[in-house]
Amino acid sequence: MKDIRPTSGRVMSALFSILGDVVDGAEFLDLFAGTGRVGFEALRRGAKSAVFVEGVKSRAEDIRRLLGAGKNALVLSLEVRRALSWIVKRGMKFTVIFADPPYNSGWSESLPAIPNLDAVFADGALMVIEHSVREPVTLISNPHNLEITSTREYGETCLTFLQKNPAS
Repeated sequence: MKDIRPTSGRVMSALFSILGDVVDGAEFLDLFAGTGRVGFEALRRGAKSAVFVEGVKSRAEDIRRLLGAGKNALVLSLEVRRALSWIVKRGMKFTVIFADPPYNSGWSESLPAIPNLDAVFADGALMVIEHSVREPVTLISNPHNLEITSTREYGETCLTFLQKNPAS
């Protein structure tokens, strides 16, 4: 089991400052949720709902326990590809998709191309990938016609913002 590397306070603050009002009323998807900290913050800032995807069962159970009752949230203890397939079968769409995969694991290159990713984008959706500065997000394989709109660096951490090309 990989160690958890929670999003730092500085990066979290920057993320939600950049997202601004987009979070209010958003359908929020937190991939590689870890502790769930980012999804919890989205709910705190007015997200209408949140889906947390965490492949490590004990971490997913911790998120469920912290959520408690009364939140419009769902926790999926599935690997990301399987979770996306499950989500697509249910017709769920998201306005904000956040992913914080393990650093230096190859996900920064492969994540934008995984099957079913484009099917979870609501109109005008924004995707944010948190990653190491040493492993930039690339769109070498870009079957979903995504484009990088911005990349911000915070020490060893980057936030890369992507959207579907409106022409697609």
